[in-house]
Amino acid sequence: MMTALRDDELLIEREFDAPLALVFRLWESRDHMMRWWGPANFTAVELDWTLAPGRPWHGAMTSKSKGLSRFSGVIREVVREKRIVFTFRWDHEPGRYPETLVTVTFAERNGKTIQIFHQTPFTDVAERDSHIGGWNSLFDKFGVYAENFAIAEREGLRA
Repeated sequence: MMTALRDDELLIEREFDAPLALVFRLWESRDHMMRWWGPANFTAVELDWTLAPGRPWHGAMTSKSKGLSRFSGVIREVVREKRIVFTFRWDHEPGRYPETLVTVTFAERNGKTIQIFHQTPFTDVAERDSHIGGWNSLFDKFGVYAENFAIAEREGLRA
């Protein structure tokens, strides 16, 4: 589900059939993130990600149609199993894409995880809307990954 608040904000709410502790671990672990980060048809090829406030992070992903895309930011806040806040910017074409602030919040309801993703500010509606498909596609990949690991955990394996 995607709901826009203001023209410069993006809000995406997802429900995953996976426990909160698992969903947070999949965000916390660079090794897990390498398997789900990026929209459909993209592969994460580099990721320096450690959830420590003040720590810079960066990554890269590739696709046949877009080639190499680099991005980076700074981890701003981490509240275990509640919230991750980080900056995000595209590193190609410096100055064209402003840095945005991403806040991901987590809550558990009936054994499922509710994840709310908020990103702002965008320079205009078109720039904001250009991110809707990418983030939703990334969360589609994440959902499959998290829900499959939840099955494994129920069967006694740990992600």
